[in-house]
Amino acid sequence: MCDYSLEMYGSRPARESERYVTTRFPSGSIGLASPGDCNTAVCVQYDTPLVLENIPREVQTALGIREIEEATFIRLDHGAYRDGVRFGNGRQVSLQQLSTGVGAVVTSLLEAEKLVKPRATVA
Repeated sequence: MCDYSLEMYGSRPARESERYVTTRFPSGSIGLASPGDCNTAVCVQYDTPLVLENIPREVQTALGIREIEEATFIRLDHGAYRDGVRFGNGRQVSLQQLSTGVGAVVTSLLEAEKLVKPRATVA
């Protein structure tokens, strides 16, 4: 969802088809944010499919992937940071290892997430 290291920041849920970018927050943690709003962490539900773009060459080489890849947002079972992605070839990586500037588009939200209606604000 949102790594514990991003809990001190404002956050909001991801939206289908919206474009995000991996961003280094003031804590040093890398997470997803909307371009132009790099102070709000975007939380993605685990098992959500993504398309990642602008994956750095060294990450491509290390993981055997291309610059643009389909991936699934996952919770890692090890390490200090738990938000990660799994690529079609089975390789998994923490968002911290992707570096900053990697684009991400949520291709489909989970059905349960679609059913949640935003609360109306009371004036």
